[in-house]
Amino acid sequence: MKVLLGVGGSENSRRALEETIERVQETGDELTVAIFNSEEIESTLTDIETDVRTALEDADVEATVRRITDHPGGELVQMADQEEFDRLVIGGGTRSPLGKIQLGSIAEFVVLNAETPVTLIR
Repeated sequence: MKVLLGVGGSENSRRALEETIERVQETGDELTVAIFNSEEIESTLTDIETDVRTALEDADVEATVRRITDHPGGELVQMADQEEFDRLVIGGGTRSPLGKIQLGSIAEFVVLNAETPVTLIR
């Protein structure tokens, strides 16, 4: 299975990275990690890429790491659809005081616009 993981440097992205790495170790899926700057996080693309590559190396998982520099949600959706990924994974979402899931703008865009199945990790 070809898996595309979007990582923007947030805690939710970090959790999605860790869970996706665990799955890839179990299944042998082909992983591509697309990194991007999130408006919510002050990390640079270089910081995020270093963190991702370290996590991959520590887990002994091979993956392609790509940078997204334009609209993250749009580029993730386009990449997933055009390159025929089987699944798009992204971190995001919190619960409101009433128990409803609240998505960040990037996660919401991906969930609403991707034709590729989306896994949201929170």
